[in-house]
Amino acid sequence: MVLVIALGSALFYAFASVLQHHSATQAPDEDFLHPRLLSKLFKKPIWVLGILSDVVGFGLQFWALGRGPLSEVQPLLVCGLIFALPMGAFAAKKGLSKKDVFGAILVVGGLSLFLAVARPSHGHAASSFSWIVTAVLAMVPVVVLVFIARSNIGVKNYKAQILAVAAGISYGFGAALVDACSHELSRFGFVTTLSTWKPYALLVIAVVTLLLAQSSFQQGPLSDSLPILTAVDPLVSIIIGGFLLRESIAHSWISIVAEIIGIVLMIAGIMTDGKSALVTGFNDGSG
Repeated sequence: MVLVIALGSALFYAFASVLQHHSATQAPDEDFLHPRLLSKLFKKPIWVLGILSDVVGFGLQFWALGRGPLSEVQPLLVCGLIFALPMGAFAAKKGLSKKDVFGAILVVGGLSLFLAVARPSHGHAASSFSWIVTAVLAMVPVVVLVFIARSNIGVKNYKAQILAVAAGISYGFGAALVDACSHELSRFGFVTTLSTWKPYALLVIAVVTLLLAQSSFQQGPLSDSLPILTAVDPLVSIIIGGFLLRESIAHSWISIVAEIIGIVLMIAGIMTDGKSALVTGFNDGSG
C-alpha cells in the first residue's frame, strides 16, 4: 500500500515540477530569490495548476509517511522523474530513446536494491533538542548555498544547480517534519497536533523550499535543477531518518555495500533521465 501511495505522490510531484518550471523560467531576473517571485507566479494559471498538483502530491506523501518510514517513502519519490519521461514523450509525440530506458532501469534497479537490502522500519519520536540540532545541520548549508547563489560567482546554470541542492536539503528536512506531523495526527488527533510547533515549522519550511525551488527553475533549464533536486532529497531523508528518527536500516557490511551500490545506481539513473530531451523539452513554449 505504501508503495502505491508514494508512487502516486511521485507522479503528481513530477507533473508539478514541469508546470512550475514552465512559468518560473519566464520570471524576470530581478525577482530571483525574492518573495515577490512567488506572488507573480501565483498570477500564472499554469503555475497554479502545478501548485495544485503539488498539494495532491503532498497529501499522498503525508498519507504514505503515516504508513511507512521516511527512508522508504522519500526514495520512492524519485520515480517522479521516470513518470516525467512518458509525459514528455506524449507532449513531444516521440518515443523513449534507449538512453531514457537505460536511465529508468538504473533508477528502478538501484531503488529496488536499496529498499530490498535496507528494509527500513519505523523509528521513534525525536526529542526537541534532536530536532534543533538537525535543523541547524540542515539549514546552515542551505543558507550558505543561498549566499553563494546570490553572489556574482558563476552563470545562471551554476546558480540553478546550487539552489537545487539547497531546495533538495530543505525538501528532505521538510519531509521529516511531514513524517512527524503524520504520526502525531494519527496518535493524538488534529487539535493536539496543531498545539505543537511542528505544523508551523513545516509551513515555514514549505514556503522557503518553494521559493528555493522556483528560483532554481528560474535560473536555467530543467536539466540543471530537477536531477539534482531529485537526488539530494532522498539522500538527506535517509540520513535524517537514520539519525533523527532512529529508523532501522540493515547495517552489516555486506548490506551497507549493497545499499551504497543501489544509491549510486539510482543517482546515475536520475542524472541520465534528468537530462533527457523528453524531460527538458516538455515545458518548452510560452504561456
